[in-house]
Amino acid sequence: MTTQQLQAAPASFPGSMPEYLVYVTLIQLGKQPDADFTFQSSLMGGRLERGGAVIDFLFSNPPDLAIAVQGVYFHYGMGSEAQARDQIVREQLAGQGITLIFIDEDDIMERPRYYVEEALQYRDHSRMVN
Repeated sequence: MTTQQLQAAPASFPGSMPEYLVYVTLIQLGKQPDADFTFQSSLMGGRLERGGAVIDFLFSNPPDLAIAVQGVYFHYGMGSEAQARDQIVREQLAGQGITLIFIDEDDIMERPRYYVEEALQYRDHSRMVN
């Protein structure tokens, strides 16, 4: 399924279109929801606790990987404070032995399979590392 074939995530999907593309691509690559990864995992109290976070994709296979989709508006358009929060979450996860890979929304919309495969190999092409 290409991004051209998809106009929007199904109404039943609790996330954004870019998150849905990652979700579908993970399944196409043989990853099983709730067995290999969970979607929208609350860590450290989630959004309700100071310092908490919601991680888009947290893996149990491999057990040391997480993926976050970086929306243009909410992660880059909201200024340096939003980016600093994302870096803090990355550092918190690193302290737990988890590598957080960011995938930019515009990249996932263009080439979902490539960027998901890269993330599964712990390669981050996002603006957060540049």
